[in-house]
Amino acid sequence: MVKLLLSIKAELENVTDLAPASDDFEYFFQVQCNSCHETHPKFVGMNMKDEREVSGGKNATANFVWRCGMCKRESSAKFDTAYGVKPYSAENGQFGPLLTIECRGLEFVGFDMTRGAWKCKGVDSGTVFSEVDLSDGEWTDYDEKASQPVGISELGSKWSRA
Repeated sequence: MVKLLLSIKAELENVTDLAPASDDFEYFFQVQCNSCHETHPKFVGMNMKDEREVSGGKNATANFVWRCGMCKRESSAKFDTAYGVKPYSAENGQFGPLLTIECRGLEFVGFDMTRGAWKCKGVDSGTVFSEVDLSDGEWTDYDEKASQPVGISELGSKWSRA
């Protein structure tokens, strides 16, 4: 088993605490088999609410179970619920930790931040923006309470060993 840490970065303009908008957020990851090192051509969906049974394990479950198309080995991944999801608030576009995942037989090598709804809040006003759409790779709005523009741009992510 390997534990992977997903870190994200973004240029935040007058907002902080960027995080998935809900507990059932669907994360889209690019997966690679540890046995044959084949990378799946498409991003795969995974969320914290879905649990699937792992074959061969006594009542073992995972949030994601995958069979490699090349070598046919079954692999699985599970969110580390003890770590939780950490809202992103780093300054100057630096990478900050988002979540950790326990992987068995696979590794995640990519993350698509442009899918799904995100949330953040205004730095000065505390206004919550609950439907942040990053599908264009950026988001802009206006914070009425603080009378200033808000935005998110220059998205990035990376995986590392936790």
